Amino acid sequence: MRPRAIAVKPLDDFKLLVTFSNNENRVFDVKPYFDFIPFKELQKPALFKTVYIAGLSVEWQNGVDICPDELYYDSVPYQ
Repeated sequence: MRPRAIAVKPLDDFKLLVTFSNNENRVFDVKPYFDFIPFKELQKPALFKTVYIAGLSVEWQNGVDICPDELYYDSVPYQ
């Protein structure tokens, strides 16, 4: 079973530092999602910084979220 997100911090360059329930810290790049209409709004830094934990994944104030599988498997270990 994939670990769930338990903490999130917005980083520069539209990336997220996500802590998962297995104590892994991983970085997820949101920029590739800007090609999709629901994510375009997140290019506004003030809105991007509203990210929070929602269920197994993360969500923003405008209701956009990332699939929990993508959040984990498409992120890279934090250095």
